[in-house]
Amino acid sequence: LSQLPGWSVRSDGSIVIATGNDDALGVYRCTPYNSYGTAGESRPTRVLLKDPPAFTVRPKEEYFQEVGRELVIPCAAHGDPPPTITWLKVGSVGKSSAQVDGNSSLVLHPLIKEQHGVWECTATNRVASVTTATSVHVLGTSPHAVTNVSVLPLLLAANISWEPGFDGGYFQRFSVWYTPLVKHPPRAHHDWVSLSVPAGAQHLLVENLQPDTSYQFSVLAQNKLGSGPFSQIVTSVPRGFPVTTVPPEPPAMTVHVFLSPPRALTANETVRGVLLRWDPPAPSPVALSGYALELRQDKGGWEVLERSIPGTDTQVLVPGLIKDAFYEFRLVAFAGSYISDPSNTVNVSTAGMEVYPSRTQLPELLPQPVLAGVIGGICFLSVAVIFSTMAACIMNRRRAARVRKRRQ
Repeated sequence: LSQLPGWSVRSDGSIVIATGNDDALGVYRCTPYNSYGTAGESRPTRVLLKDPPAFTVRPKEEYFQEVGRELVIPCAAHGDPPPTITWLKVGSVGKSSAQVDGNSSLVLHPLIKEQHGVWECTATNRVASVTTATSVHVLGTSPHAVTNVSVLPLLLAANISWEPGFDGGYFQRFSVWYTPLVKHPPRAHHDWVSLSVPAGAQHLLVENLQPDTSYQFSVLAQNKLGSGPFSQIVTSVPRGFPVTTVPPEPPAMTVHVFLSPPRALTANETVRGVLLRWDPPAPSPVALSGYALELRQDKGGWEVLERSIPGTDTQVLVPGLIKDAFYEFRLVAFAGSYISDPSNTVNVSTAGMEVYPSRTQLPELLPQPVLAGVIGGICFLSVAVIFSTMAACIMNRRRAARVRKRRQ
């Protein structure tokens, strides 16, 4: 064995082969012995070299797809013997509704909200098992539940923090719900109180609580499609004033930071779309995190068009607007958990702009009163030109007649 690099014998008689190669192939027998001799050889055992599974096709790190549509995620591997491919959603309980086609690809059809999350593809044979993972993001759904809800008890208050779940592809807002736990409630069911959370924040201070009373807290996420599930309920007891002759310290003053809105928002039409420019907000003690762009069409409701504009940007291009429509744009600035008031509103009309697709075959380029005035003006100018021409012809004829009379 000393002539074979990486080969050794343990104290119990086992052979250790550090690197398997063709030198390890063959039939082996073990002969135990001591000072009295040996009882003979063991039964022969054969060593064969097999290949563990190795992925030939790996899924991408992330997939984004609309709910209700089909999503196919490839995964393939080879080995000796050929491996078996299985798919499993991380954290799922019981058998999932996913299917696997003949190429070992994961088929999610129709895609549902519950299939959002991390999926693992595992290749297994008699030698080993290897696993790779991918994240599936299901768009067009209500938000997912927040996680890691924690409550920090304070003096007659509690600070609730959490980690947001996936927003379903839309801007989401949060609200904190809480209720006291009393031994003998005045009604059969105690009521929950809800508090709205400022946009972009992941914590909220709940004040004016009763001391030494247990409270239950939960967080709810909402987007334009509806509400997600409530988070897990966390129970906490706010602190009361200590029993002492020394007067308690007053609560710390809360520093309110005013974040001014973006300034001087303007819109310019280009061949690629509408280019919006603005000036940053006035300096504040909190560093600027970014901007959110809101728009509304034809005096409808405001919607968030883009909520992840970097704080260093001062312009954004908005392509793909509809022809013959009226748009309004405004910006909101974020700095930590603070959000500014909206900026000034800029109006953009796509009437007559050939770079955008038209919704109708005969677009109304002008309002009807203005269009009637334009047509009337054109008709008046046409009649004036005709009368002027006729008058010039009559004057020329009279002048020619006077010239002939003088010659006679």
